[in-house]
Amino acid sequence: MARERSWWGWGWADEAVHGAGLADLAARVAPFLPVDGDIAPVPDLAAVSLPPPRVRPPDSLAHLCTSRTRERAAHTYGKAYRDVVRTLRGDLATAPDLVARPGDEAEVAAILDWAGSTGVAVVPYGGGTSVVGGVELRDRARPWVSLDTGRLDGVVEIDAVSLAARVRAGTYGPAIEDGLRPHGLTLRHFPQSFEFSTLGGWIATRAGGHYATGYTHIDDLVQAVRAVTPIGVAQSARVPSSAAGPAPDRLWLGSEGTLGVVTEAWVRVRRRPRFTARATMTFTEYDDAVAATRDVAQSGLGPANCRLLDPTESALGAGVADGTSRLLLAFESADAPVDAALARATDIGQAHSGRSTSEETAREWRGSFLRAPYLRDGLARLGVVVETFETACTWSAFPALHAAVIQSVVSAGPAFAACRFTHVYPDGPAPYYTVYAAGRRGAEVEIWDGIKARVSEAILAQGGTITHHHAVGRDHRPWYDRERPEPFAVALRAAKAALDPYGILNPGVLIDP
Repeated sequence: MARERSWWGWGWADEAVHGAGLADLAARVAPFLPVDGDIAPVPDLAAVSLPPPRVRPPDSLAHLCTSRTRERAAHTYGKAYRDVVRTLRGDLATAPDLVARPGDEAEVAAILDWAGSTGVAVVPYGGGTSVVGGVELRDRARPWVSLDTGRLDGVVEIDAVSLAARVRAGTYGPAIEDGLRPHGLTLRHFPQSFEFSTLGGWIATRAGGHYATGYTHIDDLVQAVRAVTPIGVAQSARVPSSAAGPAPDRLWLGSEGTLGVVTEAWVRVRRRPRFTARATMTFTEYDDAVAATRDVAQSGLGPANCRLLDPTESALGAGVADGTSRLLLAFESADAPVDAALARATDIGQAHSGRSTSEETAREWRGSFLRAPYLRDGLARLGVVVETFETACTWSAFPALHAAVIQSVVSAGPAFAACRFTHVYPDGPAPYYTVYAAGRRGAEVEIWDGIKARVSEAILAQGGTITHHHAVGRDHRPWYDRERPEPFAVALRAAKAALDPYGILNPGVLIDP
C-alpha cells in the first residue's frame, strides 16, 4: 500500500506525532513553557466544509482538474505553523476552487490560456512545502486554481560528459537522486524539505540546500531553465556561463510562480563523494564558537558542513545540555581524501578554545532536524507557538542582529529562541532561529504574527535580509518591499505586466496584483 501524505500537516501521515508521543512531547516542553493539557484534534476530513467551487473547467481540461475535498483541502495552504493551526481549526475558507495536474507543457499552456480568458487566478504548486504563504490565495475575490506540477516529473536526460542533467520541474528530491545514482552522480541539493519538495519549487524560491559552503544554492546548480508563461515558452541557452546581457535564468530564480510556470531545467550535477571526514567541536563561549566558524568560512577549505549550534540548539536538537555550543564539521570529495582539510579546520577551532569531541552530536542533531517538522505539528496541537526565522548578514553585523532578534522574541512573554548557522560565507553567516512561545487557544496565529513582525523588524533594522532561503511569499511581503531597491521593483512590475498581462499568476506574491 502506498504511503499517504498528510493533508493537514507535514510529511507522511503515518509519521505524525500522536498518542503517547504527544504526551511525551508535552512533558518535555512543560519545564520551559506552560502547556494546558489539551490536544487539538485533527479535523475529520469527511466533516470538513469547503466553499463550493465557483468555476468549472472547459471540457477539454476537465480530465486534468479535480474538486475533491481532500485535494482542495491539501492545496489550501503550505506547511508553516500558521498553516497547520488554521487547518486544525478547520479554517479552509480560502481553498482553491480546483486543483489542476497538467502532464506536459501543452496542458500547462492550455490551463493558463483558459485562466487568462476567464480571470481565474493560478497558483503554481510543487511540493507545497512553502512556509511563507507562497502557495495559497488569501483573497476570495475571484476563483483560483492550484496548479500542481507533480505529473511533470522525471530525470529525462543526462550529459555525463558535461556533468549535467535535464530534469522536469515536478520531480521530487528523492526521485532526482534515484535517477542520478545509477550514473554515479548526484545533485547534492538537500533542503530540509528534500523529501517533499520539487526542482521547480527550488528554482521558484531560490532554495538553499544544507551544505554549508560552495554550491549550496539552487542558483549555482541551474544551467538552463524552461518555463511556460501566458505569452509563450521561455528557454534559456544551455551554456556554462555567459556575458550576453542580464541572465535569463535569473528571471525565474526566485520568481515564485508570478511570471510563469517552470517546467524543466538543466542542472549541474557532480560525481558522488567517496571520501568523507567529520568532526564535532565544543565551545564554552558562544563568541569563540562564532569566531572559529568565521575563520573556517574564510579559510578557503570549503567544508560540506560547517554548522554552528548555540547552547539552546545543542540542547534541544542534539541532547547536549551542558550549556556549550557545538560546531559540526564535515568534508567530502569524489576523488581524494579530505582528512587534511578536516585537520586544518579543527586546528582553527582549537585556536579559538574549541575542543574536539567524540560524541555523536552530528548524528543526534540530524535525526532531530529531520523529525523537527513533525514535532512542530505536535506542538501546534498542544497549543505551543513554534516556528522558524532565517536571515543572512555580514559577520560584523551578526552580534547586534543576534542580540536584537533574541530580545524581540523574549519580549513577547514566555518565549525563547535557539540559533544555528545553516550556511556560512566568507563575508557572513545565515543564522536560523527556532522560536518557542506560550500559546493561547484560538489566538495562536495572532501571537505568531506578532512575534513574526517583531523579529522581522529587528532583522531589517540590523542589516539582515528578510529571508536567506525561505522565499518571500505573502508573509515576508511587508519587509521585502522595504528591502528591495525601488528601481528594481519598477522593473519587476513591468516584467509581470509583460509576461502575465491578465494578472493571473500567484497574485499578491512579490508585487501587488
